[in-house]
Amino acid sequence: MDQLRNVAIIAHVDHGKTTLVDEMLKQSGVYRENQEIVERVMDSNDLERERGITIMAKNTAVFYKDTKINIVDTPGHADFGGEVERILKMVNGVILLVDAAEGPMPQTRFVLSRALELGHRVIVVVNKIDRPDQRVHEVVDEVLELLMDLDATDEQLDSPMLFCSGRNGTASYSPDVAGTDLKPLFETILEYIPAPEMELDAPFQMLVSSLDYNDYVGRIAIGRIERGVVRQNQELDVCNFHRPEETPAKAKAVSLYQFDGLNRVPVTEAGAGNIIAMSGIGEITIGDTICARGFAEPLAFVKISAPTLEMTFSVNDSPFAGREGKFVTSRQIRDRLMRETLKDVSLRVTDVENSTDSFNVAGRGEMSLSILIETMRREGYEFQVSPPRVLYQTIDGKLCEPVERVVVDVPQDYMGSVMEKLGARKGEFLEMTPVGSRMKMEFLVPSRGLFGYRNEFLTDTKGEGILASVFEKYEPYKGEIARRSTGSLIAFETGEAVAYGIWNAQERGAMFITPGTKVYGGMVVGVCPKAEDVPVNVCRTKHLTNTRASGSDEALRLIPPRVLSLEQCLEFLADDELLEVTPKNLRLRKSILDHSLRMKTLMRNR
Repeated sequence: MDQLRNVAIIAHVDHGKTTLVDEMLKQSGVYRENQEIVERVMDSNDLERERGITIMAKNTAVFYKDTKINIVDTPGHADFGGEVERILKMVNGVILLVDAAEGPMPQTRFVLSRALELGHRVIVVVNKIDRPDQRVHEVVDEVLELLMDLDATDEQLDSPMLFCSGRNGTASYSPDVAGTDLKPLFETILEYIPAPEMELDAPFQMLVSSLDYNDYVGRIAIGRIERGVVRQNQELDVCNFHRPEETPAKAKAVSLYQFDGLNRVPVTEAGAGNIIAMSGIGEITIGDTICARGFAEPLAFVKISAPTLEMTFSVNDSPFAGREGKFVTSRQIRDRLMRETLKDVSLRVTDVENSTDSFNVAGRGEMSLSILIETMRREGYEFQVSPPRVLYQTIDGKLCEPVERVVVDVPQDYMGSVMEKLGARKGEFLEMTPVGSRMKMEFLVPSRGLFGYRNEFLTDTKGEGILASVFEKYEPYKGEIARRSTGSLIAFETGEAVAYGIWNAQERGAMFITPGTKVYGGMVVGVCPKAEDVPVNVCRTKHLTNTRASGSDEALRLIPPRVLSLEQCLEFLADDELLEVTPKNLRLRKSILDHSLRMKTLMRNR
């Protein structure tokens, strides 16, 4: 059974992993001739499709020349790094995808260092060679420099290189010759990636590297069989390397599935080297080892990196609470958050002291938390969230904070403003490399300093800049960083916003609402350019007098409002504000709604 290869595709976000897997599926004959083909078929949930990113790692399998190739498509965003670290335990080699114009980015470095540590063989694929701004030869040098930088072995430095266009489904051995199909890639996988070691006679053992959840069967454990054979309905033991004192839990393999193309095919038995899914074990978690009954030997497992960010999720207590959501109670919110921790191991949920309806949710970054918020919102949940805050650690008696490696790729005209802004946010400048008419710069910036910066960055670079960051390390606390230089416009009373009220308020700053929007006292309705909060009455109507009718003035000219996305709302939040999230609306609000009470608290804290 030498005809098996397990390979993961790793790359920075947006370098074309999912598109390449699409083409591999097409060219290996997974689809019927007349079958309708969906773009980026691996990105199966709505959010992944809308944002064009991969959130959860996916498994698929293709057949080439009688060899089954199990492929794992991994996420590129640093926030989902917990996914990538685990997935690498399931495979014997990786395909490292690098954009022919952007070159290696911070996430490329992060995932490649993990793969090299595990001793995996690497196939380097320079993708998007059909881009007009491609610089293939320079990118090849950059990849070799990165491999040397990460202390790759001589064999890893000698990795094969291919040149692909994922969109066109072509691969070639030379950067100057266009390929016709992906045959060179398939051939290289068969030749260079080793087949998994098969110990079929030993007792069954499998490390759970990924989880799926299904309402009918509960948790589904996914992993590679390290040794032995598992059969349906076999009696099993479940143990964990990091909890050696626990007695192994008894379990049973109710159903087994193998991956075939995009489908999971039920099987009655599976042998070493295969990547399989197994249902029927209720309390299984990532990192557990499933063994044959009586042979409990837990496998070592990478401890998931600790979260660096935290937000408080709580029951919505605004005047509009309970009007739009289907799930609004603390029990429902808690159950949903706990269910998320089953799938996302880098997420941590804890109760807030002295509160029964608030929960601290810690994750790897703003992106992963905002995706959780958006997913819950679409499922009908209503709740409110606090501004994100970083998690500090005490190392050697010093207070330390998370620091991120930030790579910025901008046109040369905008370099000055980017360096100035990141400098003000306690960023440490590392290096600068010219790339054509653009400049690539690297910084180490405290995670706190990046809150609210991405939107500013896009404005400063007229939308042309690329900013990518990945967690680097904990460093001693860098001192105060100014969060926001603007104030909020706050609605003074509850009611419906009218054009006249907004017209009066808009001279104080940019508005977030339109006439007809229902507002309540303490709700944030706009942004004030000065660093102070200003109460405005957007419900104020024009008083009628006996000398003029209400419509006799010239038409009121309203400036179109700024509509904030979920990420922009989270970035905008000040320390004394909350975001009310419902299936229909996102409302910014002060945590203390009553104006006089808010003023008293402010005076007390000064």
